[in-house]
Amino acid sequence: MAANKTFTMIKPDAVQDNYIGGITQMIEEGGFRVVALKKTRLTPERAGKFYEVHKERPFYNDLVNYMSSGPIVAMILEKDNAVADFRKLIGATNPAQAEEGTIRKKYAKSVEANAVHGSDSDENAQIEGDFFFGEDERF
Repeated sequence: MAANKTFTMIKPDAVQDNYIGGITQMIEEGGFRVVALKKTRLTPERAGKFYEVHKERPFYNDLVNYMSSGPIVAMILEKDNAVADFRKLIGATNPAQAEEGTIRKKYAKSVEANAVHGSDSDENAQIEGDFFFGEDERF
């Protein structure tokens, strides 16, 4: 059976551009239920820990700097087949290649400033959700 939860984060560029409401509306209209939500700011240390899997990649330092450059909105979402359905809703990493009607097609500026993060597996959705939320912050 497919997992019922996924994790997303509205990135600093989309928060700065006041897209929180529009993105959240697209998520809810896509059939997802928000079970945890917080607006916060990652320190460079926390961003580095969150993206530790990419530590050896050439873009790691830029990613950490970008993700700690302003507030983000973290969410745990619930829906049947949540990870796969959310990946479809957000669209391709490159907004120029994203399908019409996806979050990144509508709100992303570039591959780097692509508006949202979405978990790529059920296992990572659990890890990423746990990184931001305790059990008492989920509804």
